[in-house]
Amino acid sequence: MALGYSNTERVYDELLLRRVQAGDRRAGERLAARWYPRLMRTAYRLLRDEEQARVVVQESWTGICAGWRKLRDPSRFPAWAYTILHRKCADQIRTSQRLRGLTSSGAEMTEASIGPRGEDKVSIDQAFDQLSEAQRSVATLYFGAGLTVKEIAQVTGIPVGTAKSRLFHARRHLMAALGDGPNDEGE
Repeated sequence: MALGYSNTERVYDELLLRRVQAGDRRAGERLAARWYPRLMRTAYRLLRDEEQARVVVQESWTGICAGWRKLRDPSRFPAWAYTILHRKCADQIRTSQRLRGLTSSGAEMTEASIGPRGEDKVSIDQAFDQLSEAQRSVATLYFGAGLTVKEIAQVTGIPVGTAKSRLFHARRHLMAALGDGPNDEGE
């Protein structure tokens, strides 16, 4: 289920960021091309609305570009970028809740042109919909973005133990919902 983020990809992104910090615009374009789909998948999973996800990713990328020259440790780029995205998504969720009068039905989901298709997409979306917002956030960052538990804790601003616990419970719920493991009713 995890898309993963290999060490080779991390090193390549670190190299691109170092080149960006040295003033190489093409490296910035390459980094944007590599990261837009990742950020979009994560934003869609968190927001459940493709148009809102696009807006949030654009705002996030603007923030990333504004601050990447100041990032001292380029190896922290993934966690740093997802932190910016996560904050923008949280802001968007709060704004949407205010606009809907603090009611969230979840029925306003649109079909995205990203991720799994057909029955798999419906099953995965339904399984993620059953998670609490906190569990969905952690699961999205782990399975969708390929972040480590430590990075997830940094992105979400929670202790590592809390991230582990939320991920454990999210996994159990997802496995049960997708029919890949024991359910809570016994076997």
